[in-house]
Amino acid sequence: MLEVFDEPDPGRRDTVIAEHYGEDVVWHEPDRVNHGRTELARRAAELRAENPDWVYRPAGPASGLDDIGHLGFQYGPPDGRPPMVSGMDIARTRHGVIIELYTIITEIHQPS
Repeated sequence: MLEVFDEPDPGRRDTVIAEHYGEDVVWHEPDRVNHGRTELARRAAELRAENPDWVYRPAGPASGLDDIGHLGFQYGPPDGRPPMVSGMDIARTRHGVIIELYTIITEIHQPS
């Protein structure tokens, strides 16, 4: 998942999305729902544009059971500076690709 959101090149991002997400993927964010690969790619580009230097980092190992996977993440400036956002992604898969993704934000820090 982090490969999609940290990828600055739209062509490479689209390739990663096509490899790992179903055509009709549904991504649930706290404030919106995105339907399909095209909306996923558009939204990922929007997030990159908001803070182009920020990076997503895993917060612990990924875990999974049957068709459900979980990855905690941190989002913010690179170089070991504290993250501005923490949360988790929970994904449901079918035939090896993500068909549904839920992003849950657990903490937001205001810049000082």
